[in-house]
Amino acid sequence: MSAGPAGKLYTPDLLSLATQLARFPLSDEFSFWAQERSRTCGSTIELGVAHDRLGLVSGVGLKVSACAIGQASAAIMAMHLVGTKADQAITMEPAIAAWLVGEGTLPDWPGFDALAPALPHKGRHDALILPWTALSRALSNPPLSKAPESS
Repeated sequence: MSAGPAGKLYTPDLLSLATQLARFPLSDEFSFWAQERSRTCGSTIELGVAHDRLGLVSGVGLKVSACAIGQASAAIMAMHLVGTKADQAITMEPAIAAWLVGEGTLPDWPGFDALAPALPHKGRHDALILPWTALSRALSNPPLSKAPESS
């Protein structure tokens, strides 16, 4: 196995995160929804979120078609999202965007440091931020009375 850039990017820890997505199935129980697609890499995500009357996220479901970086980013988001204030979760997207362009520090989210090896790989940036963009959009949209038809 080569110790080139891909070897440093796809660490065993990062690759194992992708398997965590199975813990977050997408169903029609979520009232906040978003679908996002990266124009540069083609990654897609469909995300459903529920939150309680206090604004705390109470559930998340995902359908992700992305490289291991996108999958790991989605898993890191989902694994630590429940119990978070919705408005706090929305602030992650601009923090990640700033970090990716060198204008901010590593975002403060549990487990996010596993994504640090992706920083020098600009071709993976869209996949990395995609789940967070979908989350921001979902939580910024009005709640739906029923889940949208899945694509």
